[in-house]
Formats: sequence, C-alpha cells, structure tokens
Amino acid sequence: MSTLIGERASYLAGRWSSDGVPFEVENPADEQPVCEVLGASEADADEAIAGARRSFDSGVWADRDRRERAAAVSALCDYVESLGDSLVATMVAEAGQPTRFAETTQLRGGLSLARGLIDIYRSMSDEQVNQVPLDELTDGRLALSVRRWEPAGVVAAITPYNAAIIMAFQKIVPALLAGNSVVLRPSPLTPISSLALGSAADAAGIPPGVLSVVAEAGSAVAERLTQDPRVDMVSFTGSTAVGKQILAQGAHTVKRVALELGGKSAQIYLPDAVDRAPTGAAAVVAMTSGQACVAATRMFVPQESKDEVLAKVAGMYGALAVGPPTEPTTLIGPVINASARARCEHYVELATECGGTVAFGGKRPAHLAHGYYFEPTVLDVPDNSNPAAREEIFGPVLSVIGYRDLDHAVDMANDSIYGLSAQVYGTDVASASAVARRLRSGAVNVNIGLFSAYAPGGGYKQSGLGRERGVDGIRAFQELKHLAIGELRP
Repeated sequence: MSTLIGERASYLAGRWSSDGVPFEVENPADEQPVCEVLGASEADADEAIAGARRSFDSGVWADRDRRERAAAVSALCDYVESLGDSLVATMVAEAGQPTRFAETTQLRGGLSLARGLIDIYRSMSDEQVNQVPLDELTDGRLALSVRRWEPAGVVAAITPYNAAIIMAFQKIVPALLAGNSVVLRPSPLTPISSLALGSAADAAGIPPGVLSVVAEAGSAVAERLTQDPRVDMVSFTGSTAVGKQILAQGAHTVKRVALELGGKSAQIYLPDAVDRAPTGAAAVVAMTSGQACVAATRMFVPQESKDEVLAKVAGMYGALAVGPPTEPTTLIGPVINASARARCEHYVELATECGGTVAFGGKRPAHLAHGYYFEPTVLDVPDNSNPAAREEIFGPVLSVIGYRDLDHAVDMANDSIYGLSAQVYGTDVASASAVARRLRSGAVNVNIGLFSAYAPGGGYKQSGLGRERGVDGIRAFQELKHLAIGELRP
C-alpha cells in the first residue's frame, strides 16, 4: 500500500473533494481491496462541470498563448514521470497487468505519446489561408479567406480500465493543448492512477477548473457529463454498447462526440508468412490478457496450413507464463474482474456448441486459486460465423479460421460490425499491402505494429467516430471557423 500514489478523492476545479461515498477498488490478481476511493457526489460533479465552464468562458486557459499552454502540459507530463515507481505500482494493483506493461507501455509509452502530441501541436497553426478562386478575390470585395481553429469548449473525457494512463494522455493532452477545459472521468475499476493527474495539474500551474478528475463507483457522473448542456464535447473509449448510449445521450444537446469503441480485429497471414503466426498469436494475449480493443483476435490462415498453425500456436500459448503481475516472468495476468472471466468462459462454451474446438486453454488455471485468471486460449473455429469470431470477448481468446484464397480472407475479415484495426503478414510486401488496402478498418499494420503520437487511429463502422493521435486527433478537439475578410468600400 505504501508504494501507491496518495490521491484517494476527486480533484475538482483546483481542490480535492471531501464529500461523497467511499468505494473499494479491487485487485484482480488476488481479489483483495487495493484501497478506498471517495466517490464523487452529485455536488462534486456539478462543481467539476461548473468549474470547467467558468474557466473556459473566462479565457484563463483558452486565451493563453499557445506556447504557454504547451509548456504547462509539458510540465504536467514531467510531474507524472516523477511519480515513477509509485504510479507503476498503482497501475499494477488496480488493473492486474504485468509490471513490465505498466512501466513500459503505460508510463513510458504514455509519456512518449504525450510529448509527441506536444511537438505536433507546436508545429501546427491555428490559422491558415483558405484557397478560393481568383475571380472571387478580384470581382468581389473578398480580400482574404481564412480557416481558423478554436477550442471546442468543455470536454468530458471518459476513459477505460485497460490502459488508464495512456488513454487519459491520449485525450487530455490534445484537448488541453487546443485550449479546452477538461473533466476526466476514469473507469470505476481503475480510477486511482488517473487521480495523480490532479496533482500534476497543480504542479504544472494549470488554472483551477481547466482539468478536473472525477472518480465514481457507478455511471451517474458519466451520464451527467454526456447530457449536461454545459459540456460541449464527449470523448469516450470503451465498448460499442456504451458508446451507443453516449451518442444517444449527447444528441439532446447536439454535443460533439468522439468514440473509440470495440473491435474484432483480423490478422491475415499470406501463404508465405504462416511461420509468423505463433508470434502474432502471442501478441494478442501477452501483457493485456487480450483486454485491448485493437487485439487481433481473429486469425486467418490458408486452410491447408490451419492444423500446423493451431499446433504451433498451442505450443506458444503453453509456454506463456500466467501468474501474479508482480512476478517478473509473468506475461499474462488476470482479466479485470469476475464478470470478464465469466464472459471468456461463456464464449468458449458457445464456440464449441457451434462447431468449434479448444486447441489450447479454455479454462481457469489450476495453479491459481485466487484472482480472475483465464488461460490463453486458442479456438479452432470452422468459419467466421462462429460466435467467438463475431463478438468482442475482451479476454485472452483467439479464434483461428482457415481461408480458401485471399479474396475469401478479405471477405471474412470485413464481415464484421467492427473495423478498428487489422494486421496483414506476407514476405511479398506488395501483395500484403494490396490486401491491407481492401480491409475496412481504421488502421492496418503490414508486417509491423505502430502506436505513435504521429499515427492517427480510430474506427470504421461500429468501432467508433473520429480519430485520436496525430494532427487529426488534435483537430478533433477544435472547432473550425471560416473568416471572410474584405475592405469596406464606399
């Protein structure tokens, strides 16, 4: 406990809450309480929203020089970095993810992402000349046409449990850089690490109200944020089902809504690259226990190679260490709670009822009596209609599906309500890239993975609306204004 960060209450417009009802955060690795957090009251939610509205409308942050905003956000990042081991220990305890993931991906990767976004923002302009036909300039009174980007206003950022800090950075950094005021509402399952951002805002000298962090045990605050007319924009990462609710709730006040939702990502192996399949299979389950919206949980391989791939993937999964996330050798920790484990069990059962077989795993590890562990599981499913290939399980469960030819592989990969991410592997890069261009997905990785501040990501279809990261991810938190400027003639 002494290694955890100290914050245990919501950070509201420059002060720490002393109101609300305490709730316990559970460690999924041992099913024991991590600590109590003071859940936000209705008055707390109102204070956070009112503070954000007040700070934005006053211009105390939005009107500040863009270079000063970038410097303050950079200082916020420096403070988060200074928390080091205590923040890593907090993320491990509340999320059950291996220490290596918390330190390397969440903390270091999150800071790299944030600082990359700061660099991108510094290179951007808030105004650009807008090209118009010459005759409109000479025949009329128009002297200048300008595209101007301004902050969206008050932003509600609602983040998931599976990567709390990196997802928070992905939302609050571009939103703050653009001049918005932000209310961050982290997942009730992993709220503790995000509370450190309140202290970071203080340390960076960010004015009160510009960043609030509101923790809660349920969903009342999140629902309030999506419906309150004082909130101009909602940025949400989470399930498609909840994303649909947010879209409906925001419709009453016509909010801007950015959604990064569920996925059932495909990985396609060309005939010349099937040897790469075991490594690709390991990437689905290692470190996050499959709890990633971009996890490529549908593996498409040539039908004639399917048995070979299943055997090799099963061997790979058997070699992955499953256990307490604090152990240095652990590659797979628990899923987040009992419901998540039950969902894995449910879909393994459904898969077998519909003609699939379990090639490896499919149950709770026998050597772990406590914690929400589930074995890395590979399913041999007959086709893409199997329930395990249709629904986002959000656990360490991979479906292997055979294809007749590449047209068949592409058809099956696209036969999904989702379109968040995809992967294609082939030694013939031209052929692999041709397949990638045919996939209906917001991001496709060919023979390599890339998660960068400079690379935008987002979903097609029911995987979301809008983009995060890159120039597009910053512009998402801005309104576009057109200025037509001319001389006043007699």
